[in-house]
Amino acid sequence: MDAGLPVGLSLPVKVALARAVEKLQGPGALPGGAWCEPKWDGYRAVIGRDGDETSLWSRQGKDLSRYFPDLINAAAELLPPGCLLDGEVVIWSEDRLDFTALQQRLVTSAKALPTLVRKVPAHFVAFDLLAIAGHDLRGEVFRVRRRLLEELAKDWAGGLELCPGTSDPETAATWFEELPALGLEGLVIKGADQRYEGGQRQWQKIKHRDSIEVICAAVIGLRTRPEAIVAGLPIDGELRIVGRSAPLNTAASKLLGSQLQAAGPDHPWPQRVKSTIMDRFNADAGETELTLVEPLVVEVSADTAMTGTSFRHTLRFLRVRPELDPAAVTHPAEERMP
Repeated sequence: MDAGLPVGLSLPVKVALARAVEKLQGPGALPGGAWCEPKWDGYRAVIGRDGDETSLWSRQGKDLSRYFPDLINAAAELLPPGCLLDGEVVIWSEDRLDFTALQQRLVTSAKALPTLVRKVPAHFVAFDLLAIAGHDLRGEVFRVRRRLLEELAKDWAGGLELCPGTSDPETAATWFEELPALGLEGLVIKGADQRYEGGQRQWQKIKHRDSIEVICAAVIGLRTRPEAIVAGLPIDGELRIVGRSAPLNTAASKLLGSQLQAAGPDHPWPQRVKSTIMDRFNADAGETELTLVEPLVVEVSADTAMTGTSFRHTLRFLRVRPELDPAAVTHPAEERMP
């Protein structure tokens, strides 16, 4: 009988997380020495084989298998039963990561998907090994898991890739400066003696560009053609308005509008708010009409300095993150907590 996943490692599984740091840390910042890897601009996911079943799951527990049949086929061919990988789903376009093409997978019809898969194939970049031959490896330290992952990856091709990594500080610093040209976001730093703790911010991350995830729970203007985003973050157990975006250009408005859904009856925000709630430095003492929507995660560029509970400056919309769960979004300050 084919090996299944070990007891206690049924899918979906909680993945290990990283907390944000401001700069590259020294070699002794994490247990066993620092191991640095590129921070990929894609969908964090796990892929594996439970017996003869192969599946792909987002970090939020969403089954992505039907959107990435090319990766399912590659994993079924290249991975042994009872194997589970942690990594990132990415798409390359002209030697650069293409997040827009990746998003297209989630909104393409079932009829059109095979053509899209052939034209724009996906890749799974593996950076951790959680199980092999039905054995749970999460209790092993990272240096052991990495060695086993490298052995497993020797014969990979056609969709599965091994994530590069280095323990050399100079190489890591060079990567941090040069990799953004390829569309990579920065670095993830792991401790060689760390065990795998799902759901915990045990690693570190340093991003080359200043972006954060917020919750779009309302917009200004029409839902189908929004003019600006009204951003929220969880504060003291409540979703609170923390700012607004700069005016959206036509392309961004169209993209966001295609993803928004009308708000349900239990929406936490009113339909009119004081303008200063979204921008405490706004001299307008009047109110702003909101178009309430179902909460959706979006990525914005922001000055992360806050005054009270509001961003000091307007946010700049970067992209929609429909694969992320709004309930999992955290306040920036929480990511920096040890």
